Amino acid sequence: MINKLPTIYIGYDPKEESYVHVLKKSIEDNTNMTYNIVPLVQNELRRIGLYYRTGKMTDYGRVDCFDGKPFSTEFSFTRFLVPFLNQFSGLALFMDCDMFVRSDISEIFDTYGQQKNFPVSCIHHDHSPTAEQKMDGQIQTIYRRKNWSSFVLWNCDHPALKHFTVADVNTKAGSWLHAFEFIDYDPIGEIHHEWNWLDSHSPAEIEAKCVHFTTGGPVYPDWKGMREIDNQYAEEWKTLYKQTL
Repeated sequence: MINKLPTIYIGYDPKEESYVHVLKKSIEDNTNMTYNIVPLVQNELRRIGLYYRTGKMTDYGRVDCFDGKPFSTEFSFTRFLVPFLNQFSGLALFMDCDMFVRSDISEIFDTYGQQKNFPVSCIHHDHSPTAEQKMDGQIQTIYRRKNWSSFVLWNCDHPALKHFTVADVNTKAGSWLHAFEFIDYDPIGEIHHEWNWLDSHSPAEIEAKCVHFTTGGPVYPDWKGMREIDNQYAEEWKTLYKQTL
């Protein structure tokens, strides 16, 4: 899947497919650059042998069969396949699908991509949501460095990643993966919070360059933002969504 164009990988889950279309459109509308935009479709990753992790449905939602912990989307673990899909070469960006950008994504590659000493760069959130369930009824899981892995610039050829394996992605605990425990010594680069602005959490005075609907967002009909600014951004998303129909 490697391509000469810079690649942006988007987490994909069938129940949130409209998010993927809006995110892709928002990226393209706000830049003159051309990017290779790749949704991480789990069935395709299974077909090519990169993903074989399994889960099961319970009364409390989906539970991972390897670590016994709940997970909420089909890209909870597939996001960590980015360096393998990019053949451990160059820069690649991963984004959760429940986002939309309001600025030129080229800033991530041009500014933060120059920090070659970091194997990954992301927004260093201090995020501990109090709700016990997510919008779709899935269990809300709290873990170290929550939401750091939702927007990640990977420096795929960094030596700190050379011992990271496909087996790690498929068998290690979710908390180990989402906290980037596979990076032992090298620091994790920091991207400004405006690039992963969390509804109900990020300061309202920060103007979002990338909005992240962590509480469900407008794809769920019964969703309502906790703050006025959350709903303002949701209206922007709805405008983009209508343009994708």
